[in-house]
Amino acid sequence: MLSRREFGGGLAAAAAGRRRRSERPAPPPANEPNLARILRTKKLRVGGLAGEQPYFYKKSTGHWSGFLVAMAGDLASALGVELTIAESNWAEMVGDLHTGKIDLGYGPSPTARRAMFADFSAPLLHDTYAIIARKSFAPRSWAEINVPESLVAVDTGSTREEAARRLAGNAAITGFQTRDEALLAVQSGRIDCFVATVLFALAALKKNPEIGELVVPAPHLRVAICPAIPYDDDRRFRGVVDAWTEDNRGIGQIRNWILAGLAEFGVESSDMPADVSF
Repeated sequence: MLSRREFGGGLAAAAAGRRRRSERPAPPPANEPNLARILRTKKLRVGGLAGEQPYFYKKSTGHWSGFLVAMAGDLASALGVELTIAESNWAEMVGDLHTGKIDLGYGPSPTARRAMFADFSAPLLHDTYAIIARKSFAPRSWAEINVPESLVAVDTGSTREEAARRLAGNAAITGFQTRDEALLAVQSGRIDCFVATVLFALAALKKNPEIGELVVPAPHLRVAICPAIPYDDDRRFRGVVDAWTEDNRGIGQIRNWILAGLAEFGVESSDMPADVSF
């Protein structure tokens, strides 16, 4: 027979065990909606693309900056959660969304194929396709670039590579592992141009004007920059993102974030081509 002390000790141990079990975090519900998960974990996980100035860039300190980081931070604040940046790349970002590694992605532009795996929200802005051209190479149209004699550089796997192959598929297109390698090829005269976007090109040329010149070929072709999120049956997170976008676009705050991000590279609003808008 247990003594009173032994019996009491057993009760205390059982109570302690119940407390430990109750303190353990409950497993996440199966098929937990995106918004419920973000609010439960108190974190908004956003995919980051290193070296994509002025949109994203990772400083030597490990700190992330760029105007899309500023926008993501404001959205996280509106939700009352912490922003975390998970480094990704062009090839893997849609997959990271589809497998639940991140909650939100900026970068890959919406296409029918990508929309099979990621839910694209309303556009934050529309960037314009352009080229960074070597000195003395100044085509006026995409048709002038879209010939076998044109030597076109792209950074492999990026949205810019997809654009180059769609807009100038007849040109001699060379893929480079990094953007810096592609720009160096333009600067050295080995390549005629690098297909970019206006905002990207403005930041790159402010950093190194010797690369070449900004050219916006006709017709002006735009790319939508849309937040991409994982599909779920609830879709409340999609509604939150759309409402946040509409609110901040309506009061001009999205434009302010873009201009502030460009200003970090010395780009002023007067540097923007007169017939280009975002």
